[in-house]
This record gives sequence, C-alpha cells and structure tokens, in this order.
Amino acid sequence: MKNVPMVTVYIMGDAYKVPNDCTIVGAMEYAGLQLTTGVGCREGFCGACATLYREKGDYKLQSGLACQTVVTDGMYIAQIPFVPAEKPLYRLEELKPTVDTIKEFYPILFCCVACNTCTKSCPQDIQVMDYVQALIRGDIKRAAELSFDCIRCGLCALRCPAEIVQYNAAILARRLTGKYLLPESPDLVARVKEVREGKYGAELDELVKMDEKTLSKRYYAREIKIEP
Repeated sequence: MKNVPMVTVYIMGDAYKVPNDCTIVGAMEYAGLQLTTGVGCREGFCGACATLYREKGDYKLQSGLACQTVVTDGMYIAQIPFVPAEKPLYRLEELKPTVDTIKEFYPILFCCVACNTCTKSCPQDIQVMDYVQALIRGDIKRAAELSFDCIRCGLCALRCPAEIVQYNAAILARRLTGKYLLPESPDLVARVKEVREGKYGAELDELVKMDEKTLSKRYYAREIKIEP
C-alpha cells in the first residue's frame, strides 16, 4: 500500500507492520492471518470479534470489537472468540416475569458490587450495570429496554469482578418482557400467520439460491421504513 503510514502492532504476541487506518480485523488480515473465528458481520452487530488490547504507554487493559477499533502504534492485541458462560435451560411458558425467576436462574446477579466495569467495557455503550440493578429490583421490562441493543459479545462478563454473566440474564429479561409484559402486536400475529401459510416460501427459495454479490446488493438496496 503505497504512501500509507504504517504502524507496528502485536497480535497474540507477534509483531506486524500494518496501515495506520486499519481496524483490528483489517490489520489481522493485512498481516496474513486466516480468520476462522473471532470475526463475523464486520459492522458491529454480531459480537463475534471481542478483543482485549493495550495501547503503548497505557497501563489500562481495554476492550472492544475488532471490527470497530482502529489500531495504534505499539498496540498489543488478543482475540477473545468466545467467553465461557453457562446459560440455564428453561421453558418460558412455565416462568413468571418476577424477581423470583431472576433469583432462580441467575442468583449470581445479586453479587453485583455496582463497580460499573461492565458498562465501561461495553462496545455498544449499553448501561449494563443499570439493567443488572433493574433485574435485582424485579423491574424486568426496564432491564429489557436497557439491554435491547446487546450483541452478546461477552466483554461485560469477561471484565466483571463478581463473575456475573450479564448478557444471558438480559436475554431472559427480554424474553419475559416480550411474552408477558408487552401488548400483543396485531401486525406480528398476522405476519406469523402468513409465514405459516407459506406466503413467503417462493421468495425465501429465491434468496437461498442467490449468489453472495446479488444477495448483498439486494440487502443494501432494500427499503427501510422509519417510523416518526
């Protein structure tokens, strides 16, 4: 890459020269690494590229998504393709949207020390500690609202000193809210009926058979309705 300033980064301990405007994912590919894990949508939506890094001269260990974080000279990088976190099994139909349900499946939440490390580590700027505190109070709907943009990258759980798995508890909050605390949507009921009756079967078959380039073009050309 002619006339592009280069910087040195350390990926899993090895030094590489990469363009200074690369994201971490871009730097890894420029360095010739084959990405089989730790990469997904590349646009900050899937949460697959959780990363820990330190910048030169900074003692602080930082976290972010590799598809969003731009490299700096002297940066040390470590990929976290998966954060181990057990998710309990349950039948939503057998649960109630109460604090007792939260206590049953996620008792560790009540060990929260309110240090706010989870919020600081979130690449989506979600108020993680706030939704944890909402769950502790039994305010399931508020927790669902605050955690709505969570992409389950796992960085909050990775950095939590109390070893809480915040994002899995947030999933339960959103499921309980959707089933019990929100009014039924007539549009959703109608659309589910249409799907079951096969209204979109032919269109789905067309998409499945479509090549990647055409599918991408169709996706980005779609009409998006934005409600006022």
